[in-house]
Amino acid sequence: MTTTWGGLGGEGDGVTGVERAGSSGLTGTEPLLLGVRHHGPGSARAVRAALDAARPRVLLIEGPPEADALIPLAGDEDMRPPVALLAHAVDEPGRSAFWPLAEFSPEWVAIRWALEQGVPARFIDLPATHTLVWGSEAEGESAGDGGGGGGGEAGPDADADADAGTGTGTDAAPQSDVRVDPLGVLADAAGYDDAERWWEDVVEHRGLGEGDAFAPFAVVEEAMGALREVYGSGGHDRDLVREAYMRLQVRTAQREFGGGVAVVCGAWHVPALRQKVTVAADRALLKGLPKVKVDMTWVPWTHRRLARASGYGAGIDSPGWYGHLFSAPDRPVERWMTKVAGLLRAEDRTVSSAHVIEAVRLAETLAAMRGRPLAGLGETTDAVRAVMCEGSDVPLALVHDRLIVGDVLGEVPDAAPAVPLQRDLARLQRRLRLKPEALERELGLDLRKETDAGRSRLLHRLRLLGVVWGEQVVSRGSTGTFRETWRLRWEPELSVRVAEAGVWGTTVLAAATAKAEADAMAAQGLADVTALAERCLLAELPDALPAVMRILADRAALDADVGHLAQALPALVRSLRYGDVRGTDTGALGEVAAGLAERIFVGLPPACAALDTDAAEEMRRHVDAVHTAVGLLGEAPAAGHGDLRGRWHAVLRVLSARDTVPGVIRGRAVRLLLDDGQLAQDEAARLMGLVLSPGTPPGDAAAWIEGFVGGGGGGMLLVHDERLLGLVDGWLTGVPAEAFTDVLPLLRRTFSAYEPGVRRTLGELVRREPGQRGSASAVGSGIPGFGAGLDVERADAVLPVVRLLLGLDGAGEEECAELAGVAG
Repeated sequence: MTTTWGGLGGEGDGVTGVERAGSSGLTGTEPLLLGVRHHGPGSARAVRAALDAARPRVLLIEGPPEADALIPLAGDEDMRPPVALLAHAVDEPGRSAFWPLAEFSPEWVAIRWALEQGVPARFIDLPATHTLVWGSEAEGESAGDGGGGGGGEAGPDADADADAGTGTGTDAAPQSDVRVDPLGVLADAAGYDDAERWWEDVVEHRGLGEGDAFAPFAVVEEAMGALREVYGSGGHDRDLVREAYMRLQVRTAQREFGGGVAVVCGAWHVPALRQKVTVAADRALLKGLPKVKVDMTWVPWTHRRLARASGYGAGIDSPGWYGHLFSAPDRPVERWMTKVAGLLRAEDRTVSSAHVIEAVRLAETLAAMRGRPLAGLGETTDAVRAVMCEGSDVPLALVHDRLIVGDVLGEVPDAAPAVPLQRDLARLQRRLRLKPEALERELGLDLRKETDAGRSRLLHRLRLLGVVWGEQVVSRGSTGTFRETWRLRWEPELSVRVAEAGVWGTTVLAAATAKAEADAMAAQGLADVTALAERCLLAELPDALPAVMRILADRAALDADVGHLAQALPALVRSLRYGDVRGTDTGALGEVAAGLAERIFVGLPPACAALDTDAAEEMRRHVDAVHTAVGLLGEAPAAGHGDLRGRWHAVLRVLSARDTVPGVIRGRAVRLLLDDGQLAQDEAARLMGLVLSPGTPPGDAAAWIEGFVGGGGGGMLLVHDERLLGLVDGWLTGVPAEAFTDVLPLLRRTFSAYEPGVRRTLGELVRREPGQRGSASAVGSGIPGFGAGLDVERADAVLPVVRLLLGLDGAGEEECAELAGVAG
């Protein structure tokens, strides 16, 4: 190795062949090999300068040859990088690979140069028809190996920063099982502990050479040649095949054009392409490769997916910073600090022009102290933290996310090949004004508005198809069914999911309908079918719902497991409510839900007998779910099923009184009856007293307490009812020492779920003597918030506000008081 590697802009002594390109253009028979770093802005600038100087007759680029027909689209005015070439198997769209290209990718610059100059351009890497088959046996989230344009997304050979993959050395070169990072090795040889910092110093912060556009490539080739002599294929032996194919394509272009061939490829491959290998030897390596039929297109990409943290093997740490270095015409540090200031100001942080000036000075001073030719990302980040963020990493994290990495989403023209489903989705996105964005955002929808209702339908249909554009989250400030809140972010791989979903239909509606019917037939359990029915209503799939309902009715009639029925009921009842707000006829759904509830009423008491601890806790959750569902079902039409709530209360009474039912379920039944006003507080206290009597085993009593006071509102129940708190307190103090350690975990689990304020109040009450604990009947307890009794005058003062909030301006005070009590 020589010291010329320390400055890629200097003169190189290696035999590269680039000197054959004179000022009048590339005229020699030897190809001009331009070795680059994928997504390197320095390489991109050097490629343009070299191509301007060489003026080749044909330009060969590392990438899948199936994409040759897509190259002209790169010149379309609607094409905006970052974008990616997407290859997927025709019969199995999920088998796919990406070749991402950013504005600062050397391959993109080469493609644009060829289009501007009218020079033929071709891709010369191993065809995707082979790499997609190989990818099924490889690690990584993508099936392709992805050589060109930065390599296939997370491809198995894409771990070398200088290239998406690695290649082969000479036949005699020693082979290594260790995967080599070329930049890391060169940085270490130059005395750097950070490969990114070394790359910035020797490439990004230096010029293109002393008037010689080819000098950087000569030095890079010399460096890579030395590395290949030492490390051979660097642990990537499959690149032997890739490079054999590339050599064959270079020979074909030389014969066709008679010379004047320029090649833009990963720097790691250059020594292998320069190597003299017979045609027969190269063809032997390619013989018998497996094949699969593929389709290719352009898809939008994001800076976030270019980042190494996304799992993209040829990724970089700071795509936003590199994009800035490439696009800034001058004074990159000053322009960067201005961007940072603009971002922080938009987030309501105080950043003045003086902050910008001082941050620039500090960054330049740090670069001088560290012996760097120009302030790099490290210096600018340190300066931003110290000056603009006042030493805090919180605003700095925003700078990293929005600027250093970035949230840029590329665009592709409508003329790009696409499956019919993708075109229908694009049409719906335009009509509903729902543009895909790389930046995560929340979208609130009012389903009473037609546009918002259409957006909701689209998002739910896409989720049913496996295209998860967004996640539904809890709406802020509203619990009604007429509002939805979504957290949206468009990820590039969703293009693959759309291609996969294309087998179900040519439109989003048709595909979602067919997928729902197929999912209903394949559903394993009753709960799966009911959840699917709910999704069909949310997605408004009227043609799919009858088929799903038929399967649901059949499964419900055959399933005798009360647990399965209890799991299925809540989704059905929610579907009834969604149907109301969306104007869907849910009569058949209501009949099935009511019938399901009746079967649960009959089967629940015997199903609750003789359960172990885990099964009892699971059944307790089922009881809670059924209770909530029956409460909602009582508001929905269910002709011929009478008073469902009344029958459910009768079931709860049976559960509360049976000794064979576990304590946690008996306690929960008593609590639910008390909450619904079906059980007087005196009777609840009597039942608790019986359970907590000395004759009950401590474990059973603790389980009953967990069922009764566990969950929402249990703590406040004890706060406001001195008798119940006294019973629990008296029982707990009387538990024998040998049994206390057995019941402690149950009690800790119950009381730890209370809010801190409730636990603190309970502690204060227990510390006082009985009769002075500050319940609603206590006087002068000294505890804030408790009085001698109900202040009727103050309570009546809120009724006008309650009427306004509930939209019941004409309602009487008695009705409003009842509604206010329910809401409280």
